[in-house]
Amino acid sequence: MRACYSLIDMTSPRPHTTSDLETRCVEHGLRMTGQRRIIARVLSSAKDHPDVEEVHRRSHALDAKISLSTVYRTLRLFESVGILERHDFGHGRSRYEQASREHHDHLVDMDSGRVIEFSNADIEALQERIARELGFRLVGHRLELYGVPIAKKKVSSRNG
Repeated sequence: MRACYSLIDMTSPRPHTTSDLETRCVEHGLRMTGQRRIIARVLSSAKDHPDVEEVHRRSHALDAKISLSTVYRTLRLFESVGILERHDFGHGRSRYEQASREHHDHLVDMDSGRVIEFSNADIEALQERIARELGFRLVGHRLELYGVPIAKKKVSSRNG
């Protein structure tokens, strides 16, 4: 049986606009300061899974008054109300993405640190089946795969 993988396009804009993330913050009762709004916009426009330092770099470029400690506090706050997900993909730094996106799994390139998002119906069905066989109803999961690129063999040409 051939597996079908659906890679999630990390180059297209996020499904949620900046105002959606800010609106979710307000819906969760968060007071939206100017700095929090900037951090929310940075997260909304991220096409990757930035770590705290990268969120700070991007936010600081928009407002030089945003400190690293403000970014740390804001990310923890957004995570605590379920707006943001924190991932530990190795390399010693937590990385972040919006929590409201459709379900997907991650493949981490251990050489470059690049994170590839994908979904696979066969994997989802297998996880459901395993949970049922063990007497559980699956209510959530997180799958992270770690790998290194398979080197392509170079074709050498021989003369005669």
